[in-house]
Amino acid sequence: MKISIRTLIIVMVATLAGGLLLGRAFYGGSSETDHSHTEVINGETVWTCSMHPQIRQGEPGSCPICGMDLIPLEDDNGEGIDPMAITMSPTAMQLADVVTAKVGSESAMKTIRLNGKVQEDERLIFSQSTHFPGRIEKLSVNFTGELVSKGSVIANLYSPQLVTAQEELFEAYKIRESQPNLYRAAREKLKNWKLSENQIDQIISTGKVKDQFPILADQSGYVISKKVNLGDYVNRGQILYEIANLSRVWVLFDVYENDLSWIKKGDSIQFAISSLPGQNFKGKIDYIDPVINSKTRVTKARVVVNNEDRNLKPEMFASGEVKAALGSTGNEITVPKSAVMWTGKRSVVYVKQSTDQGMHFKMREVTLGPALGNAYVIEAGLEQGEEIAVNGTFSIDAAAQLAGKPSMMSPEGGAAMTGHNHGGTNQSSSQPDHSQHQMSEQLEVNESKQAYTSNPKFKEQIQAVFTAYLPVKDALIQSDAKTAGREAKSLQAAIDKVDMKLVKEEAHIEWMKDLAVLQKATDAIRNETDVEMARMMLSPLSDQLFHTLKKFQIEVDGYRQYCPMAFDNKGAFWLSDSDKILNPYFGDAMLTCGNVEEELK
Repeated sequence: MKISIRTLIIVMVATLAGGLLLGRAFYGGSSETDHSHTEVINGETVWTCSMHPQIRQGEPGSCPICGMDLIPLEDDNGEGIDPMAITMSPTAMQLADVVTAKVGSESAMKTIRLNGKVQEDERLIFSQSTHFPGRIEKLSVNFTGELVSKGSVIANLYSPQLVTAQEELFEAYKIRESQPNLYRAAREKLKNWKLSENQIDQIISTGKVKDQFPILADQSGYVISKKVNLGDYVNRGQILYEIANLSRVWVLFDVYENDLSWIKKGDSIQFAISSLPGQNFKGKIDYIDPVINSKTRVTKARVVVNNEDRNLKPEMFASGEVKAALGSTGNEITVPKSAVMWTGKRSVVYVKQSTDQGMHFKMREVTLGPALGNAYVIEAGLEQGEEIAVNGTFSIDAAAQLAGKPSMMSPEGGAAMTGHNHGGTNQSSSQPDHSQHQMSEQLEVNESKQAYTSNPKFKEQIQAVFTAYLPVKDALIQSDAKTAGREAKSLQAAIDKVDMKLVKEEAHIEWMKDLAVLQKATDAIRNETDVEMARMMLSPLSDQLFHTLKKFQIEVDGYRQYCPMAFDNKGAFWLSDSDKILNPYFGDAMLTCGNVEEELK
């Protein structure tokens, strides 16, 4: 079939016109409209990266860090906008994973996690002793852990004293009619040595002296300690075995000093046993040890548990939770921990403000109350119904800092940062920046419930980052900031070697968020000379590395460990290649404070 040139031209023109109309519909009109709020400096449009707002260039192109297309930097100085607030477009909020929520009030509950062990009930531990002196001729119970029943024979003794006592009994039996008191005294002598009436009657009926006598178990239970061996000579009252009845056991939980004010006798606790997966237990705390261990700074809370099926065995690990109500003034204002940026001296949140010009965020200082697991009680600074950022707060703070607005680092604001950086992928300064130390006290860790399948090479590179992390942590255990800084340089090199091109699409965006936290935390430790400041940065570094390993499904031979007393009892995690507790946040001051939370493999 032939098509005329005229018809072909008409089709092409129609197609072009349709494309223009569709483009206008999707992208909202001309470029003049798109750039009506674009920031212009010295007559030039400023271009930035949605994921790395520190990138500022005078021409379009690709981000030198992640390769994403640069976008025009929006001017947030519109009419009706608080000059101290930072404006974020919906696109920027989505890329930065900013999530907001309204502040509400509720009955504040603190969930306290406790770790402990199953132990024998001390009230059901018995000492099995001999009631007459002699030599052990036979042992019926030969090893620790053996089950014995009440009344069963556990040993046989030869006793010269018993031989003499039997001869006296025979003589007294012959004159029992004329000397009944003497006969009763001879029987009582044997009964005092725990011989039963039946045993005594059997001796009389046989008329023969027995040279060996059995020792019967006084209680049922498991042998937890064996004190004698065959052929030993024992005295009257000497302990042969210790026997524990496990029909009822104790679970002794460690309670840290800072949690003692919330744990009360009678509190309900739910707990699980690591070696009995799928089984949950409930109980009540019936006793709290009044003495704190001077080394571990913990005391013991006791829960009594019936154990008729004998599934609970001494030394099993247990983990439990106690929910404690806080305060007596009614409902309290609470916010997620992810909403709060803490500098050590100040705590701030970003409050959302909506106007005709769009969405804006303004920093506000708040007063924190008690920590409630994943939330804080707000004592002052927020009102019920206000909307705040609960995720992506660090991205908002970074944008505010770059725009010269009040931020965590600069509470009064400052000059906008508009310089260019064409120096490659490493954006960290080689000189110590003490303002950066304030930021190092609180980096928002990028968590994600989504798991991603990783390229094998990418996994190897992240495993190398974990390996390089360990010497940094070890140096802080030794309270050596200088060595930690030197090791952080090697860690930075391992991070820089991670090839971002090995992760694609959404996984790429997640890695870029992780990378920002890892680089900032590592750089702060590298440039730090104060060991306490370096320790503050170890916390977000450890948390971010843990979540990176989890979300990209990377296994390492290591453990995640936790100290609830770090940073004024706010608690902090770290990673280790050993299950032995060596605390990097206190060093020698409280070297063994903490517990293993999770195995990384």
